[in-house]
Amino acid sequence: MGIPAKQAAKIGAYVLKQHLLGRSRYPLVMMLEPLFRCNLACAGCGKIDYPDEILNQRLSYEDCMEAIDECGAPAVSIAGGEPLLHREMPKIVEGYIKRGKFVILCTNALLMAKKIDQYKPHENFTWSIHLDGDKEMHDRSVCLEGTYEKAIEAIKLAKARGFRTQINCTLFHGAEPERVAKFFDEMMAMGLDGITVSPGYAYERAPDQEHFLNRERTKKLFRDILARGNGGKKWAFTQSDLFLDFLAGNQTYECTPWSMPARTVFGWQKPCYLLGEGYTKTFKELMEGTEWEKYGVGNYEKCANCMVHCGFEGTAVTDSVKKPWKLIPLQVRGVKTEGPMAPEISLANQRPAEFVFSRHVEHKLAEIRSSKTVSEEVAAAE
Repeated sequence: MGIPAKQAAKIGAYVLKQHLLGRSRYPLVMMLEPLFRCNLACAGCGKIDYPDEILNQRLSYEDCMEAIDECGAPAVSIAGGEPLLHREMPKIVEGYIKRGKFVILCTNALLMAKKIDQYKPHENFTWSIHLDGDKEMHDRSVCLEGTYEKAIEAIKLAKARGFRTQINCTLFHGAEPERVAKFFDEMMAMGLDGITVSPGYAYERAPDQEHFLNRERTKKLFRDILARGNGGKKWAFTQSDLFLDFLAGNQTYECTPWSMPARTVFGWQKPCYLLGEGYTKTFKELMEGTEWEKYGVGNYEKCANCMVHCGFEGTAVTDSVKKPWKLIPLQVRGVKTEGPMAPEISLANQRPAEFVFSRHVEHKLAEIRSSKTVSEEVAAAE
């Protein structure tokens, strides 16, 4: 496993405490998007197609600290957009570390050589570098040649400076299992601390809609990949064993989106990091005001093909704590890659998708413009 023992123990103790307190919904990792601006335009991304007035918005240091204090999750994953474009990012990372949080800073690595001196190695801090496969795979995924070399250079630089460093890899339809396995081998040979892997989620606004995976393809792909790595034991993944088992079709899990709540420049995002179906001003409003039963596989059309960690890692971690004996065969033999798969959740009664993106964009634009007008009036009065 690519999860440090201290981190695994602390999060395990946190989960156990929530259960002893009788809490059925609680956060594990806060997903922070302090900006949407990015220096890439990946074909599979549905996060950055906003008007400039929104792309210019930033969560302040104070906003980011308030979010984790309110949420209380033991870990924070910082994404975007590209976090290294945020001027206060070093201060934000330091603020979270001082609060005893585990911090994962996700980046495409294009700015790492320029920015790395602003950060200090710490046992609770990890660079997570976006790398979707070998040179051809990755450069095609991010739609810009040369990004693979930049990422490799950044990995070497971060490791040389003493930072804990992992990659986050998103796989799409058409990925070749043998090629992915070879890529994982190469990453481990570089001394990486871990690999986070996920099937691509079908963002409704992503330019490329042809290469997203459905659940059947996801399970087949991950079985074929993991079979080439001793059931996954050959590689150090930063995810729980049961989540990998789920990706290979061996577990029937329901989504627990509250386990990885997302705080963006819009507010707390309903219901999860991937879907923007509404926003609240406070974490309490998110937890108490979201109609959770309306979302997830079998409940909502947009969720039908999702197997992404932000919805199911929390489910797997909870299962690990409740039924630790399920981990024994995985740790001994690895993930099962042959034989019958676990039953699938029926989609017969799912409600149809609602397309509300434009409404939320217009609302945010109105808010920005109103605030700008007030500021201009105050300045004029002075």
